This record gives sequence, structure tokens and C-alpha cells, in this order.
Amino acid sequence: MTNEKAGSAVRTTELSLILAAIFWGANYAATKYAADFLPPTLLVALRFAGGGLLLLLVLRLFEPGNRLSRGQLLPMLDLGCFGVAAAQVSFTFGVSMTTASNTGLIFATAPVWGMILGSALGLERPTAWGMVGVALSVLGVGIVVYDGLGAQDGVSLTGDLLVLLASLCVGAYTVLSMPLLVPHPPLAVATYPTLFASPFALLLAAPSLPGLEWGSVTPAAWATVGYSAALATAFAFAAWQRGISRIGANRVLIYQYLITLTGVASGIVFFDESLGPEKLLGGAVILLGLYLSRRR
Repeated sequence: MTNEKAGSAVRTTELSLILAAIFWGANYAATKYAADFLPPTLLVALRFAGGGLLLLLVLRLFEPGNRLSRGQLLPMLDLGCFGVAAAQVSFTFGVSMTTASNTGLIFATAPVWGMILGSALGLERPTAWGMVGVALSVLGVGIVVYDGLGAQDGVSLTGDLLVLLASLCVGAYTVLSMPLLVPHPPLAVATYPTLFASPFALLLAAPSLPGLEWGSVTPAAWATVGYSAALATAFAFAAWQRGISRIGANRVLIYQYLITLTGVASGIVFFDESLGPEKLLGGAVILLGLYLSRRR
């Protein structure tokens, strides 16, 4: 009976990870759509205010005794301002200026940048395969970005670079959050920075609020904000962190490929984006680099 329960728990965890990956991947297209009606900074603030409150509810449900000490407040605040708010503002501006397909391919490199920083800080030992993976990922990003130069289909070099900056921030966030995982469960480390990111993003959004035409924001745009907050933030973050704690980070990383696949597919389905041979090659090189960078 115990084995049956354990097997059922693993299946539930893996199903939740599949859903989280799909929700995250589809959020590339959702964010691109909503950014046509709302300033990217306000979009980030609304997403993480709603998602953060829902995450706090989940945290109180599963970890009712978890509280922040005064000394842990500043590190969590730093992660929220720079690892979440700055990363997501850069991401949202970026996806509004480039394609969802490019976003999915470039953002997939976040674990690689985390590995580089972890190696630089002595938290992770670089391997020969890891260095090859990093080189391939950088090459793949170069192919994807170069393929978009001069294109007239919404691809922007600035947008691609902003998405790349966001992936760098997310990779750094993953590494810099590791010391906080000692006194806190993974869910708490996801919850508090997410909550703290919202006021920072709202502060950045303040200059654009007076001129915003609220009546022009469509119900569909508000629905995508709700989707981003509830499914692509609260559910996905909770599922991802619980997945790490239950089946391990290496097995969870497999689902990174599904995020990329869903992100690219969402651009094709919702925005009629096309993938030329160069972009397909760049995407394949990025994913191969990601795989090799985590090989042991």
C-alpha cells in the first residue's frame, strides 16, 4: 500500500509539472497579447500581486509554521526586486518586441547562465560537458538572434536581447536563492520574492498610469492577466518547487524542454509565427547545449 501511495504521489507530481510547463510556455503568447493593452511594468505588477497572494495562501496551507525573521527579510526583498521584478519586466518588454517563438528559444538558456554563475561562485563544479553545453547554448542564441536581424515580422534585436537579459536574471536568481533554501522550504523561497516583486514593478509602472486608457483594455486582455497570475505564477511556481522537493532538481529539469516546445508552439498557433531553417537549427543547438550543460 505504501508503494502504491508513493507511486501515486510521483504520478501526481509529474502531472503537475507537465501542466506547469505548459502554463509557462503558453504564457509567452499570453504576455505578448496583454502587452498590447497594458504597460509591461503594470502587467508584471498585476501578475505578481495576484500570483504572490495565491502563493502565500498555498504556503500557509502546506507550511503554516513558516515565517520570515528580520534578518531574512532583506535577502528575500533583494530577490524579489532584482531576481523577479527586474527579470520579468525585462522579459515582458522583450516578448512584446519580439516573437513568442524567439522568446521560448532564448529563455530556455536560463539554467545555463545559472550554471555559469554557480561555477564562478564555487557552488557548482564545471565539467567538460558543461562547458561544451554553455558554448553550444551561446551559439544557438546567436543563430536565433541573427536569423531575426532585418526581419519585418515583429522580430526585434532589442526584444531578443531583453529576453536574454531576463534569462540571465532568472539563472542568477536560481543560484542566489540557494542559501535561502537552508532555513526555508522551496515554496517559501518562491512565495516571498514574488510578493515583494509586485510593489517594485508597480513603482516602475507609476509614470504610465495617468495616460492609460482603461476602457481600451479588452476582457480577453484581463483574462490573460488572470491566467498569468493564477496558472503561470501561483500554480506553476508551487508545482515546480514541490516537484524539486519530491523528485529532485535533475528530473524536474527535463520539463524545461516542454516549456520551450509550448512557448514556440504558442507563437505559431496564436500569432501565426513561422520557423525558418535557421531558427530551427538555433533552437536545436540551444536545447542540445542545455542537455549537455546539465549532464553529469
